[in-house]
Amino acid sequence: MPHIIIKGMKTVDVKTISRAMIDELEVIVGCPREYFTLEAVETNFISDGEQIVKDPFVQVNWFDRGQEVQDKTAGAITKHICIAGYKNVELFFIMLEKNNYYENGIHF
Repeated sequence: MPHIIIKGMKTVDVKTISRAMIDELEVIVGCPREYFTLEAVETNFISDGEQIVKDPFVQVNWFDRGQEVQDKTAGAITKHICIAGYKNVELFFIMLEKNNYYENGIHF
């Protein structure tokens, strides 16, 4: 945890930014890189029956770490996606509650 899900980016672009982005997020979030899950979802956006291109859409599932850490995390993710050539990034956080998150049948 955190689980970062990126839609609307080419998988090759996510792979390109993955190392540097997680390097930075390790410092900001304060957890080791093996705790991060980075998922690139191939997405087809549709409007009026046509496939269209949209800006990357990022969902971060994690335990609440406070507004300052969240803001820095959003900034870092956005920066790295923009470095990959994308101009705009939409990003949102889903806060997980430890008693509702299970690993191997045991909650945190």
